[in-house]
Amino acid sequence: MRSIKTLLEKKGSHVWNVAPDASVLDALKMMAEKKIGALPVMEGEKLIGIVSERDYARKIVLENRSSKDTKVSEIMTAKVVCARLDQQVEECMAVMMNGNFRHLPVVEAEKVIGVLSLRDLVKVVIAEQKFTIEQLESYIAG
Repeated sequence: MRSIKTLLEKKGSHVWNVAPDASVLDALKMMAEKKIGALPVMEGEKLIGIVSERDYARKIVLENRSSKDTKVSEIMTAKVVCARLDQQVEECMAVMMNGNFRHLPVVEAEKVIGVLSLRDLVKVVIAEQKFTIEQLESYIAG
């Protein structure tokens, strides 16, 4: 199974983020523009939370609040589970499934160096399974 370090090297590790005092609307605009589903909430280089489209749906839309007048800090998830570079894709996928979340910041030396989505991890697993199947078919046929 592939390590998170290898995955980030292939995916790239640019991290878009948002400040806690930004409006939810501004965070949503950034997510739409960058085609991502979550943003780390940062004070300088310190990770203090994560805000996702799911937070928006549950804490703004369902509560009939204004995304323009609500700060990110009011709806973000403050207890953020993070991944390390030495972890494996399977392990991170299990953490995300068990925790019922879809985005996982990757941290090294207390600095966010990437964000993984569940989709990123599923793509790796599917590619590895496809390779294994092709190798087995080749072995059987040969």
